[in-house]
Amino acid sequence: MTINYVYIILAFAISLTFSLVCTPLIVKICNTRGIYDLPNTRKMHKQAIPRLGGTLFMPSLGVGVAITLLVMYQGINKNFEICVSNIIMVVGALLIYLIGILDDLKGLKATHKFIIQSIAALLFPLCNLMISNLHGLFGVHEIPLWISYPLTVFVILLIVNAINLIDGIDGLASSIAFLILGSFAYLYYKLDAYLFSLISISLAGATLAFFFFNFYGKVGRLKTFMGDSGSLFLGYVIAYLAIKYQMSNETGGFPYREESLLISFTLVFLPSIDVIRVALQRKFNGKSMFEADKTHIHHRIMQMGLDMHQTLAVILLLFLAICLINYGLYVYGIQVTYIILIDAFVYSIFIYSTSRLTFLQQN
Repeated sequence: MTINYVYIILAFAISLTFSLVCTPLIVKICNTRGIYDLPNTRKMHKQAIPRLGGTLFMPSLGVGVAITLLVMYQGINKNFEICVSNIIMVVGALLIYLIGILDDLKGLKATHKFIIQSIAALLFPLCNLMISNLHGLFGVHEIPLWISYPLTVFVILLIVNAINLIDGIDGLASSIAFLILGSFAYLYYKLDAYLFSLISISLAGATLAFFFFNFYGKVGRLKTFMGDSGSLFLGYVIAYLAIKYQMSNETGGFPYREESLLISFTLVFLPSIDVIRVALQRKFNGKSMFEADKTHIHHRIMQMGLDMHQTLAVILLLFLAICLINYGLYVYGIQVTYIILIDAFVYSIFIYSTSRLTFLQQN
């Protein structure tokens, strides 16, 4: 099936418009019902903010993809194949979405949310969606199922929680997600995997609309937070897109591409390594890995004296720098193992530098 880029633009525009129109309604509901993200010593905001902006991500995605497919059917008059894995993604995403809404409305223990996330993550390998080839990472290619299954579940949980936990300052989670989703929209388009391209670009449209309200909205008017319903859903879809992209023909995926695992890794690297660092740091300090604190990358940067907007700019520049570094190293012929080790080194130097600069400023 041949698809014109116009359909990609259409899906983006529909999702963006739907979210722009509906977000004020969500904010009004939150104000009427008193559904707020309340300030505390750990959070950056000082006033109560409506917290259900992310509830529009799933419906915006659905509307954008559905209307675009209807237009495509009319114009092309061909069947569009929807496989079992697509249905599984919808089921898992709906589960994540609903548990996120419940947490936003009632509040859930971190362990309870983690159990539900694990159940949703298990749907991937059960549907043969998994990481079964490391593409030469540390000299490993094909891996057995007993490693592939738990590795896949771990990666899904890591990405879901990484997007959720990086949502700590205005515009951060939505801008990072927008860059990741836009990249996957292009990558899947180049593979002629148009359904996945439409999914990516539709969710990117909803994310961009949310960014406007979250970043530029005024407190007491249209400013809103995405809440767990939004961040968990974003993480789940990004995890799906990342794992699906690195799959090859022998596992029901796309033609083998040596760089596919590196690309997926690169796009989710920054939020993922940050949540790993924070979890290990908490464990080292004798705390629970689920215990909230102010040690994430945005906290570290703001402790240097930067405001939220400056912090957002620094993190986005770091994200883009890692993408460019990995691209340059790969084109130059550096092995994927060394590229990933270099990424970890760059991140470590960055985090160490924030600590030193904060120390020097305070002394």
